[in-house]
Amino acid sequence: MTTTPRGEDGALHATVGDRLVVQSLHGPARDGEILEVRHPDGTPPYTVRWSDTGHETLVFPGADAFVQHFTGAVEGQHDPSHD
Repeated sequence: MTTTPRGEDGALHATVGDRLVVQSLHGPARDGEILEVRHPDGTPPYTVRWSDTGHETLVFPGADAFVQHFTGAVEGQHDPSHD
């Protein structure tokens, strides 16, 4: 997993399956799975399923958000190709 705060252009870039994390000064961080990316370059808005409620919403992330990119096997699962 890699974390990308912002691209060189200052924008977020994501693909379906990435995780959007929104930090907050007034409460806990919130995260959700990106279900849809509306632009070919991966910039917002995104359709996100929030992990805390399961609700799906269209999100235009602000400066307090970042994207976690997932590659390869599911985190915590053993990948025999690395033996």
